[in-house]
Amino acid sequence: MWWLVSPQNPLKPADGMAPFEDRMAAARHLADDPRILVSDLEYRLETRYTADSLAALIKRYPRAAFVWLMGADNLAQIDQWKDWTTIFDALPIAVFDRPTYSDAALTCPAAQRFASSRMDESRARDLAGQTPPAWVFVQGKLHAASATEIRRNASKNDAN
Repeated sequence: MWWLVSPQNPLKPADGMAPFEDRMAAARHLADDPRILVSDLEYRLETRYTADSLAALIKRYPRAAFVWLMGADNLAQIDQWKDWTTIFDALPIAVFDRPTYSDAALTCPAAQRFASSRMDESRARDLAGQTPPAWVFVQGKLHAASATEIRRNASKNDAN
């Protein structure tokens, strides 16, 4: 699994954002699993938008069977992203449930537009072999902490 750390989310203000190097270090600290590669690929590709990053990845690795992983909070607002429909057309997507986002995610414009491409969760393991658009909503044990809260706690633990 590749964890792409974004140089700057275009939908978030840069003010108050931790420096990129600090966010890379925090991601590496949190990714305590040898199967997770924390990557600065978007920084090196000089892409700012997910659609552009994915197009570059697919071009660079044409034989790879990528699956985009994202939280339900992102699905709920993906229609605000640049060229968001091309993300669904580029590769299969696994959306992971997040506390308080299920309803918003499953009724959002993207979920409605690509409703016929949604796979049953029981087929999630088959996602990598699917022709896009294909997506699955994965429910599981929910963790109430936000990414901001996890980062804050990680920095507190590092200070101790």
